[in-house]
Amino acid sequence: MADTPFWDDVKVGLELPALVKRPSTRQLVKYAGASGDFYEVHYDKDFAVDIGLPGIIVHGALKNACLAQVVTDWMGPVGVLRKLSVRYRGTDVPDDDLTCSGRVTKMYEQDGAYLVDCALALENSQGEQTTTGTATVQLPSRGG
Repeated sequence: MADTPFWDDVKVGLELPALVKRPSTRQLVKYAGASGDFYEVHYDKDFAVDIGLPGIIVHGALKNACLAQVVTDWMGPVGVLRKLSVRYRGTDVPDDDLTCSGRVTKMYEQDGAYLVDCALALENSQGEQTTTGTATVQLPSRGG
């Protein structure tokens, strides 16, 4: 985990450090237990294939968590994740490299808080963006 960046040092266009995840089938089963999402598409290959999927698929909420980690790793312990939203645009399968990335798109001050908006994306090994999103982070400022 990095130190918290100051709002004053951030620039629009800054790329957040990317994060590569490779969820295994075993991790999906563990995630199902931790999250309570036991929909069979996440652990039963025959079920998933019978409903037209290529096999079991990664939980959407797990992909959301991976994108959140990109932001929280970057903002450090003093930053505050004020908002996170994602859109699922495709499915992902286990044992594939999923690259999670973010980029600063806007910086502004609102009600005394120094805020940064970020665009987020999760891309599979074929280069397809299967999940996109946005985040708003509050950072400390050297002036306030």
